Amino acid sequence: MSCSYPCDPRSVANLLLDYADEQQLPLTNLALQKLLYFVHAIHLVKTRQPLVSGYFEAWQYGPVHPIVYRSFQDSRDQPIKTRASRVDVITGLRSPLPPPTSEPIRHLCNQVIARYAHLTPGRLVEISHAKNAPWHVIVNRAKTSLALGLRIPDNVILEHFRHHKVPVGAEPLYGEPSEDTALA
Repeated sequence: MSCSYPCDPRSVANLLLDYADEQQLPLTNLALQKLLYFVHAIHLVKTRQPLVSGYFEAWQYGPVHPIVYRSFQDSRDQPIKTRASRVDVITGLRSPLPPPTSEPIRHLCNQVIARYAHLTPGRLVEISHAKNAPWHVIVNRAKTSLALGLRIPDNVILEHFRHHKVPVGAEPLYGEPSEDTALA
């Protein structure tokens, strides 16, 4: 199955987990969320099309896709060992989600894993929190206007992600977070 845009975000998350496992880079839900966001944002900037369906929200430790978060929330702050599946609403039966087979999507996911999966969750949070990056823009807007669920719209990602600049350092400035939570 070739993923028609937008893809099921859980399928892309599973693919990222598979590539991380191949590299022996365990991912927590918090780290997976940032990597999924980076893949989506890079794809959006390159193609002007969203990679995944649904939306990202500005949570305490950066962008989070709520559907993917719920799929892996049982892992808490431990490395994810399972894969997301779909549930038939009529029968209640679970079935595996097929990974995207599109070579450009697979290549992009592999690139993001190679570039970012070795970073600590704290560094990934710092990257997603960069000044004038989409997360930062939405959180600041919410301080002065109504922001429903602190959603990060694709047009904000498209407008601000390509200008994303972050300091490079081995250690996160503010320590390592354990698990993400929604902003109040």
